[in-house]
Amino acid sequence: MLDALRQPLETAECIIARANHRVTYPAAIQLVAAMNPCRCGMAGEPGHSCARGPRCVSDYQGRISGPLMDRIDIRIDVPSVTAADLIRPASAEPSAVVARRVARAREIQMDRFIAFGMPHVLSNARCSTSMIEKMAEPDAGGLQLLRDAAEKMKFSARGYHRILKVARTLADLDEKMTVGRIHLAEAISYRIAGERLTVAA
Repeated sequence: MLDALRQPLETAECIIARANHRVTYPAAIQLVAAMNPCRCGMAGEPGHSCARGPRCVSDYQGRISGPLMDRIDIRIDVPSVTAADLIRPASAEPSAVVARRVARAREIQMDRFIAFGMPHVLSNARCSTSMIEKMAEPDAGGLQLLRDAAEKMKFSARGYHRILKVARTLADLDEKMTVGRIHLAEAISYRIAGERLTVAA
């Protein structure tokens, strides 16, 4: 069932093929998912050591296929909430402020696609791989970081282009014309969150 999400995540379409017919439905989705880090749910927690060790994490997370994980752009490790966190919650940016910044970033993206003659494309996520390479061309520092990370972490071609899309979006949120090293570093950090958890376990 989970691997059936691979196609709509990749192409924003769902294709149903039978013996004599083939039907394509529009399926532009935004996948939001959550899972425990391991079977016991405590991997990576300070002061906790699992009796099964790193295998607890690898076996549990191995239930999600590599091709599906490769299509998930942002992976974030969320630590458990303590009682102290609930008693004295940290100050946070108001939702209205965040919403305005996101709306502005969407406007920037739509204006860019109109300028490139692609008014049907509404976001960086739906941009073609050849076009994102032009739109998200990083500065010198960012390019070096991307080369080093791609070589060390063995990004797939899909992973490489998805990092560019996330970095371009982060730059749009900052209202920056050029994708900088800081945007690429953040995009890469979202990509490797799962790998850091495996090491921590």
